[in-house]
Amino acid sequence: MAEHREEKIANTIKEIAAMWIEKEGGPSSMITVTRVLMSPDRRNAKILMTVLPREKEQAAYGFVRRNLGEIRADVTKQLRIHPIPFLDVAIDEGEKNRQKIDDLLLNS
Repeated sequence: MAEHREEKIANTIKEIAAMWIEKEGGPSSMITVTRVLMSPDRRNAKILMTVLPREKEQAAYGFVRRNLGEIRADVTKQLRIHPIPFLDVAIDEGEKNRQKIDDLLLNS
């Protein structure tokens, strides 16, 4: 039961973060929230994202990182849980590796 609740909270945070980024992000890059990792105590949540084009990755990461407070404010409004998790963000390296493998397979 606790795993289901943790998954539901993570999916809701993912949706809220993705909607905020879509609304506030600029048209220069495409930022995709791939998943959210929750700590077992649900006090921390890490938002994993990918960015296209890759040259804009650091700028997009910085943008999201600077605005985590606003994203957390949206999470607080829409998600009625206590405590609201502390949010962090990271580039989803697993997804980048998967894309690299796909590119190699298609181009071989």
